[in-house]
Amino acid sequence: MTSPDPELSPRRAARAEAERLATAALSLPVAPPAPAEPTTRRQLREAATGAIAVSPGVGRAPLPASGDSRPGVLERLRDAGAALASLPARRRRRLAIAAGSAIAILIGSALVIGTVAGSGADATASATVDDSALTAAVAAGPPAVPDAGLPVPEVSAVAATATPCDDPAFTAALAAGDDAAALAAAGGGSAFRAAVASGIAPCVSLSDPNREWVVVNKQRPLDPLDYRAGDLIMPQNVRALEDSALRAAAANALTAMVKAASDAGAGEIGYLSAFRSYSTQQSTYAGRVAVGGVAEADRESARAGYSEHQSGLAVDIVPCNGSCGTLDDVAASTQGAWVREHAWEFGFITRYAEGRDSVSGYEPEAWHQRYIGPELARAYHEGGYTTLEEFFGLPAAPTY
Repeated sequence: MTSPDPELSPRRAARAEAERLATAALSLPVAPPAPAEPTTRRQLREAATGAIAVSPGVGRAPLPASGDSRPGVLERLRDAGAALASLPARRRRRLAIAAGSAIAILIGSALVIGTVAGSGADATASATVDDSALTAAVAAGPPAVPDAGLPVPEVSAVAATATPCDDPAFTAALAAGDDAAALAAAGGGSAFRAAVASGIAPCVSLSDPNREWVVVNKQRPLDPLDYRAGDLIMPQNVRALEDSALRAAAANALTAMVKAASDAGAGEIGYLSAFRSYSTQQSTYAGRVAVGGVAEADRESARAGYSEHQSGLAVDIVPCNGSCGTLDDVAASTQGAWVREHAWEFGFITRYAEGRDSVSGYEPEAWHQRYIGPELARAYHEGGYTTLEEFFGLPAAPTY
């Protein structure tokens, strides 16, 4: 026995010695001492094949009956088994994998025989190995591949994530500028929102100022900056404190909402301002800056090109009871309470909600109603959203 390397720890020295014994038992005529690193696959395979091919036979006697002075396979397997049995299971598995199919057979047999020999029983009376059968098994190698070939695993096709952009009806509605038809083709407001927010609908632009779902904030200006809608009309039967129009769909929705509020006994709703042109917004913002400075103006008013009013989809309502009140009167009025409860039914949302200025960029404005259409407003209301940024999965925009 070769003494373990004194530089090794006791555990590693024991493992190295056990590996050396296992390799020596499987080699012919005498295996060299095992190197510190694991034996290569080729060396182990050659040792296994040589052990079976050269040995004349094994029996239950210490030496084979043929008189060959060299130990038989059984004897060597016993020695290898005893050595391998002392190794951790993880190390034994690694040796078997590294050795390949032929040595794996021998190592498995060695472990069995080594266990019998080490148990104190008479191994020569309890284990007999047929050299010819063992040699034939190793020489045969792995089973032959049948004529039909190996089984081919069935792979199930996984359907790609459905996207509205693959639907001709949806893309045709987009091309025609028909927002209502596009939402219907997408499966409704909630399905449309989910597709856009998840990023699977790249054909939908949230920057197109002609869309009811356009998002305008301090990080998302209108494109072009001086955009002006082409379908601006005055709402019918609604008191207007300024000559200020809305896009057709928003104007008709405001008319319907004002009538419904009156019929419900909530009182009359008028409006102060709706569409503002680029030049008008420049003047409005400049006036706020003159009064309170830039920082104060940015909390209350949008810069030109960044205003929802310029889109023609926003309106500032006021409560009217004979005469009309101010914007600051909306929140506490019966009209304001009714709008908070029912505006979504007509396609409007309160764009700048209480406590959401860190996302929307503006202080709360109960009077500022933004039209996004009945389908999207329903999804917004039912989903409990309070900003368009969160509704469409966009980043917050508190500053320019």
